Amino acid sequence: MPKAVNVRVTTMDAELEFAIQPSTTGKQLFDQVVKTIGLREIWYFGLQYMDGKGYYTWLKLDKKVSSQDVKKENPLQFKFRAKFFPEDVSEELIQDITQKLFFLQVKDSILSDEVYCPPETAVLLASYAVQAKFGDYNKEIHRSGYLLSEQLLPHRVQEQHKLSKEQWEERIQVWHEEHGGMMKEDAMLEYLRIAQDLEMYGVNYFDIKNKKGTELWLGVDALGLNIYEKNDRLTPKIGFPWSEIRNISFNDKKFIIKPIDKKSPDFVFYAPRLRINKRILQLCMGNHELYMRRRKPDTIEVQQMKAQAREEKHQKQLERYAYLSHISSSLLLSCISDLQDQLQRAMMLDQERRRAEEEAARLEAERQAALLAKEELTRHAEDQKKSQDQLASELAEHTAKIALLEDAWKRKEEEASTWQLKAREAQDDLIKTKEELHMVMTTPALPPPPPPTMYEHMDDNSDSEENTSTHSAELHIEGINDHRNEEDRLTEAEKNERVQKQLKALTSELAQARDESKNTQNDLLHCENVRAGRDKYKTLRQIRQGNTKQRIDEFEAL
Repeated sequence: MPKAVNVRVTTMDAELEFAIQPSTTGKQLFDQVVKTIGLREIWYFGLQYMDGKGYYTWLKLDKKVSSQDVKKENPLQFKFRAKFFPEDVSEELIQDITQKLFFLQVKDSILSDEVYCPPETAVLLASYAVQAKFGDYNKEIHRSGYLLSEQLLPHRVQEQHKLSKEQWEERIQVWHEEHGGMMKEDAMLEYLRIAQDLEMYGVNYFDIKNKKGTELWLGVDALGLNIYEKNDRLTPKIGFPWSEIRNISFNDKKFIIKPIDKKSPDFVFYAPRLRINKRILQLCMGNHELYMRRRKPDTIEVQQMKAQAREEKHQKQLERYAYLSHISSSLLLSCISDLQDQLQRAMMLDQERRRAEEEAARLEAERQAALLAKEELTRHAEDQKKSQDQLASELAEHTAKIALLEDAWKRKEEEASTWQLKAREAQDDLIKTKEELHMVMTTPALPPPPPPTMYEHMDDNSDSEENTSTHSAELHIEGINDHRNEEDRLTEAEKNERVQKQLKALTSELAQARDESKNTQNDLLHCENVRAGRDKYKTLRQIRQGNTKQRIDEFEAL
């Protein structure tokens, strides 16, 4: 009995271990993996491994695993990854598991800066990633620091802004709150909708040279082949859609593409190694097949998958609505209870306020009464003082008069006595006595005392075999509809006003903390594209203008 071989397959969110036989083919291992994880949209994926020379390559499904140059380890290591990308994730990805695997792989490519993402888009994507992981924001659960241990942004973006981890968390948390009510699956899909508009999304880049020997990049993706200058992987200069290509082949390092237009010359370029041409051929065949499939009616299998996915999504929505309804009811009851408590407390406070006001009014009345009484007493005292003063004055006056009268009386008595005793005196003594009496009676009275004085108070390669040097593949385009519809696409920001507003707000907010001295070449290229009003799809329309011959001539002239 042959000895079993241990293998470990790492998906984006799990590690799977199997014991396979030396006779097991790549397809048998692949089928075992997809069955284990429940994946049916298998056409996008492949098993990747590192060969004996240290290059990453895709496992051939029609050959035995043991016959391929997998690095000798125990267990043998494989990565389960997306090899091909959809044109539009919303229209093509059906199963939740497919969407999740793409979401995790694309997120990893963005965070590692394998795919360039501008800062404002990176923050918005981070908020959807947080919604996909944590669900709705809840201030009671998601307390300060809940994102500090998460890798949410490319290191480049963090380095380019003068913001602390706490400040980044605050910004992402604000946008996390905005996504309230969104299911985790929908947050992953929204992440992919925005990410697929990034210029480097889903593109495999290869070093090539034209006949002149100019070093260039060849980009292979879901829509066709694009040519980039060596210093710019964001903006392609020439494009060839799959619908214009009828045959692709290579002989050693020379790669030949034959256009459908027979008047056009062959599109020829050179790769530095044979292995690169093999990988380019595989990717061209796979992407072309998917390009054709998308432009034909769905197969029965795909129709069934879509129907099942719709049903599952509908069921999840019903479950979520029921859950939200329960949560809403609980919150409503809690709010009603809180409101009643607040009303009762308000009533108690109002009663206390009234009592306080009544007491204040009583005290004021008493104060006023006291003031009036004080004033009355003051007036009374003053009146009394005036009366006493007046009486004293009158008394003094009368006393003075009495004194005068008494004096006069005494004198008169004396005079009478003297008169009686000296009756006999002469007439001149009588006249003298009358003059003295007249003098006493006419003397003035003493003046009254003066009145009393008053006072007032006041803010992220392919086949490693080098034995066969020639390969060729025919690409057919019969029976497809609307084969250039991708040229009329709009970015998610153009289609979705909410996303557009969010990106504008983030651009403005981050500009204040941006350190322009740390801009990379891609940052500068991106800014230039924005200034020129270019995006992924506008550029695609532009680089496909003119007939095939004209574009091949342009390529040779580079």
